[in-house]
Amino acid sequence: MVHCPLRLTLDGDALVANWHWLAHRGGGAACGAAVKADGYGLGAREVVHRLQAAGCRDFFVSTWAEAAGLMPWPSDLDLVVLHGVGADDMTAARASPARPLLNSPEQVARWKETGRPCDVMIDTGMNRLGLTGEQAASGLLDGLAIDTLMSHLACGDEESPMNEAQRAAFVAVAAKVKARRLSLANSAGVCLGPDFAFDLTRPGLALYGGVPRAEAEGHIRQVARIEAQIVQRRQAKTGQSVGYGASFIANRDCELAIVNLGYADGYLRGFSGTGRARIAGGPSSTLGTSFVPVVGRVSMDLTAIRVDDAPELAEGDWLELDFHLPDAAGQSGLSQYELLTCLGARFERRWA
Repeated sequence: MVHCPLRLTLDGDALVANWHWLAHRGGGAACGAAVKADGYGLGAREVVHRLQAAGCRDFFVSTWAEAAGLMPWPSDLDLVVLHGVGADDMTAARASPARPLLNSPEQVARWKETGRPCDVMIDTGMNRLGLTGEQAASGLLDGLAIDTLMSHLACGDEESPMNEAQRAAFVAVAAKVKARRLSLANSAGVCLGPDFAFDLTRPGLALYGGVPRAEAEGHIRQVARIEAQIVQRRQAKTGQSVGYGASFIANRDCELAIVNLGYADGYLRGFSGTGRARIAGGPSSTLGTSFVPVVGRVSMDLTAIRVDDAPELAEGDWLELDFHLPDAAGQSGLSQYELLTCLGARFERRWA
């Protein structure tokens, strides 16, 4: 087996604990799981396996290619393709146990011919995908076997009057459409409380360690941890620069650990001069570790970390980058969603 100098350690217990908290927060609603984008970059198949064992029965992907990647699909679980069914998808969709989420009159007409169950998306203000309320109430959906009627919050992670406006609009449309279940809330929507939960919630980000709103702080556990191996330890003398653009100039002699990690791996240039890694010992911190800074620009495959207070670190040792999602978002200027879904294929993904 070829050695990999990058590790992504994934905490299965934290994933399950996050799902249980979200399920409890949703009151009596069933709690599903968005596993699109390969489980937000962590590995959809492994996520499904762990959440199925925890009791989750509803899963969501974006495309039929993502659905095919999860086959064979357990017969006791529901799988929904959120982007619906295009003309080019029909062969795969007919052969799949997954249901489409129908988003347009064209998709509705296409799927009616199959006589199979589906879900339907109502646009209540996002203006991205979905039928208008008028289309849904026009008779367009007559003859469909609708399992779940859905909508999606545009501002769920904010204190916005749009949240209640969308909820009210969804209730109004739902009164005119026959469906087995109703679903509005993503991770942020779950945090808004039971009025937004309806029959089924669809969390994504919070399952994987993201904190979408203040209500989730202290409850959502970190799932993904990044470790990179040191390629070289070196010294930068006073006045010398580090990395492209010479954006860091040493004001005194400093020790550097150059690690096998860069923007090709999803550790993007937003971490240049702002990211940090954890080391054992040294000055205490609230997390029980000490942090050492990223210096200079993050490059494609390498990142420099200042390790003056860690004389024991050498070539071949490992450093854990700070990837607690709310903190890392603040360091990099990236959203918590981007931090997860940009993680590259060069990581060895290991579930703990």
